[in-house]
Amino acid sequence: MTTAAGADRHDLIRVQGARENNLKDVSVELPKRRLTAFTGVSGSGKSSLVFGTIAAESQRMINETYSAFVQGFMPTLARPEVDVLEGLTTAIVVDQERMGANARSTVGTATDANAMLRILFSRLGEPHIGSPQAFAFNVPTRTASGAMTVDRGRGEKIVVRKQVYLGGMCPRCEGMGQVSDIDLTQLYDDTRSLADGALTIPGYSTGGWNYRLYASSGFFDPEKPIRDFTKKELEAFLYKEPTRMKIEGINMTYEGLVPRIQKSMLSKDVEAMQPHIRAFVERAVAFAVCPDCGGTRLSESARSSKVRGLHIGEACAMQLSDLAAWLRDVDEPSVAPLVAGLQHLLDSFDEIGLGYLSLDRPTGTLSGGESQRVKMIRHLGSSLTDVTYVFDEPTIGLHPHDIQRMNGLLLRLRDKGNTVLVVEHKPETIAIADHVVDLGPGAGAAGGEVVFEGTVDGLRGSGTLTGRHLGDRAALKDTVRTPTGVLEIRGATTHNLRDVDVDLPLGVLCVVTGVAGSGKSSLIHGPVARREGVVTVDQSAIKGSRRSNPATYTGLLDPIRKAFAKANGVKPGLFSANSEGACPTCNGAGMIYTELGFMETVATPCEECEGNRFQAAVLELTFGGRNIAEVLAMSVDEAEEFFAAGEVRTPAAHRILRGLADVGLGYLTLGQPLTTLSGGERQRLRLATHLQEKGGVYVLDEPTSGLHLADVQQLLGLLDQLVDSGKSVIVIEHHQAVMAHADWIIDLGPGAGHDGGSIVFEGTPAQLVEARSTLTGQHLAAYVAG
Repeated sequence: MTTAAGADRHDLIRVQGARENNLKDVSVELPKRRLTAFTGVSGSGKSSLVFGTIAAESQRMINETYSAFVQGFMPTLARPEVDVLEGLTTAIVVDQERMGANARSTVGTATDANAMLRILFSRLGEPHIGSPQAFAFNVPTRTASGAMTVDRGRGEKIVVRKQVYLGGMCPRCEGMGQVSDIDLTQLYDDTRSLADGALTIPGYSTGGWNYRLYASSGFFDPEKPIRDFTKKELEAFLYKEPTRMKIEGINMTYEGLVPRIQKSMLSKDVEAMQPHIRAFVERAVAFAVCPDCGGTRLSESARSSKVRGLHIGEACAMQLSDLAAWLRDVDEPSVAPLVAGLQHLLDSFDEIGLGYLSLDRPTGTLSGGESQRVKMIRHLGSSLTDVTYVFDEPTIGLHPHDIQRMNGLLLRLRDKGNTVLVVEHKPETIAIADHVVDLGPGAGAAGGEVVFEGTVDGLRGSGTLTGRHLGDRAALKDTVRTPTGVLEIRGATTHNLRDVDVDLPLGVLCVVTGVAGSGKSSLIHGPVARREGVVTVDQSAIKGSRRSNPATYTGLLDPIRKAFAKANGVKPGLFSANSEGACPTCNGAGMIYTELGFMETVATPCEECEGNRFQAAVLELTFGGRNIAEVLAMSVDEAEEFFAAGEVRTPAAHRILRGLADVGLGYLTLGQPLTTLSGGERQRLRLATHLQEKGGVYVLDEPTSGLHLADVQQLLGLLDQLVDSGKSVIVIEHHQAVMAHADWIIDLGPGAGHDGGSIVFEGTPAQLVEARSTLTGQHLAAYVAG
C-alpha cells in the first residue's frame, strides 16, 4: 500500500532553472495526464522550453539506455541547459518538419499502408503473381542463373537454369512514375571550351571540383570548343559509364555528364531542392508521365493482378476515404486481421481530416501541417499510455471546421492516460487545455520568462499579452477597396480542381479560403504563382546552417561590409566571419566543436575571439564608432536607428532593416544563428526578404502561421501597406481575422479532395457572413458575432 502511494506522487513534470536559448531560469510544474498549452508571442521561448528542454532531455535519456555501439548510429543530443528535470516520461515529438522529400517516398510508404496493401494483393490478387515484393514499385525484377553446390557429403552440384525474383518496379521509369528528357543546351554552351566556362550547371563553375573532373580527365581537350569535339569525345563527355581513374593525382570515378546530373539532381524531389538548383532542373529537364506504366510506377505484371476489379496502382490512386469504403467489401477470412488493421489506418486518415489524400501522393508535396498530421496517424492506434506527446502548432493549415476535429484527437490522446504538451496560438485550441503556461513578456531577449501559469479562465483575466488578446475579434470592414483589374484563371484542373474559371481582383486584398484539401494551393500555386511579376512567399523551410543569420540571409551584410570597407580603406571580405575576417582558431564559427565519438559533441566558446567570430585586427576597424561584431550584436530596431542618419547613413541597409521591423522582427539580433529561430520567425524573415522584390502581385501562403494573436494585427497593417502602395495581395488563409479584413473572398469547397475543387463563394466578407451558405461563412459569422 505504501509503495503505491509513493508511486502516485509522481504526477508532475518539474522543470527548474531552464536556460536553453533565451529562457531566463524558467521553473514550471506541468500536470501529467493532462493537456497543457504553451502560449506567448513568436520567439518568447515556447519551443526552447517544450522541444529544446523537456522533449530533448527525454529523448537523450532514452538514447543513453542503448549500447555504445547503437548510440553511434543515432543523432547525438546535447544535454539541455537546465538545473533539474523530474518526472519525465517517454516523449514522442510530432513536429512540423517536412517529411523526407525523397522522390520515392509517398504517403503510402511513409505510413506502412502500402506494405499492408501489398500483402493483401499478394494473397488475394488474381492472377496470383508472387510475394508482396512483386507489388513494390521500389523493388526491381531481378534474374539470376548459374550453379549452386549443396554439401551433403557427396558434393552434389545443382544447376540453376534461371531464377526470376519478381519486383513491382516499372523498368522504363525505374519506379519514378515519370520519365525525364534532358535539354543538352541548358547544360553547356557548345560555342565555348570547358576552360572558357562552357558548363552552365550550378556547382560546375570553372576551377571547382566538378569542373576539374571533366577538364583533367584526359578524354578531351578542355581548351577545345565543345561543338568541335569528335563523336568519340562527345560520347565520353556526355554518356561514359563510371570509370575509376586518377584525376590530378587523386583516385576518382569519372562519369559522363548526363548520368552524373541524373544521379545528383534528378533523383531528388524537385520540391525539396534549393531554389537555384530547382530553377536549373525546371529549365533543363522536361518531365513526362511514363508511357509504359501511366504514372503508377508499377510493372505490367503488378498491374495485371487485381482484387475486386482494381490493381494496386489504382487502389493507391484512390482518395483515402474511397479506398476505405472499397476495403469494407473485402470479405476474406484468411486476411481478416490484415484488412482490419488497414481499415483502421485509413479511417484514421479520414478522422484527422486527411481523407482527401491518396497513398500515391509524394510526401515532398505535403504542407507542414499535413506532414504533422500524417505523423500523428501512427500514434492514434497506439497501445502506449503514460507517454508525453509534444505537438508544434497542430492547427497550422487547418480551417476552423477542421480545428474542432483536431481538438477531439488531442483530447483522445490525453484521455488514454497520456500527457499532451501543445505549443499553440489558436484560441480554439488553447480553450480546451487543462493547464496553460504563457511565456513572454516579449520576444527574443525580452522574453524567456513565465508570465502566467494556470487555467484558461485565469489566463483571460491575467492581463498578459496573450490574455488580453485571447478574446480578440476582428470586425468586418465598413468599406472595401475597388479592384483596378483582374487576373484571369480559366479551366484550372490541377489536382482536384474541376475546370475552375475565376477572376482574381487586382489592387485589393483578396483572400482564398476553404477547408484543408479543397484546392486552394492548387488554384493559386499552379496558374498564378508562375506568372511574371508574381512574388510568392510559401511555407517551404529556410535552409541555413549555424553560420547563417538574419544579416547573411537577407543580404543585409553586403551593404554593411561595403560601408565598413569604404570607411577603413580595406577589402569588404575582411568583415565576413565566413571569409577573410574569420578568427583563425575557430574558422569564424565562434565555437570550438569537439567530437567525442558516440557521446554528444561538446561546444565551447573560442578562447581567442571570445565567440565573436572575427580576427582581433578586424575588430579594431570601426564605422560610426562600432566594430563589425558590435553591429552584428545589435537588434534590428537598434541597427535601423544606427544606419538611418548622419555619417553612418546606409540607405541599402536601412531599407532591409525597415522590412524586418515591418514584419515584427525588430527584436532579433543581426548575428543570431538561423538554427535558433522559431518557425514563425523564419517565415517572417522570408516575408521580409520578398518585400524587397519588385513585383506587382504578392501571393502569401498562410502568413499567420506561427503568429501570436497580437502580431496578427501588425500583419494586417503590413498587408494594407502593401495594397496601398499599389500592389495586389492574394492570401491563402484560414485565420478569420484575415478573412474579415479582406476586400474580396474566394471560398473553395464544399469539401476536401473530390468533394472540393469548386468555387462555392465569391464576394465581400460581409456578403459571405450574410449568406452563411458555406462552412467558411458559418464560422466567420460566428467569429465576428463573438
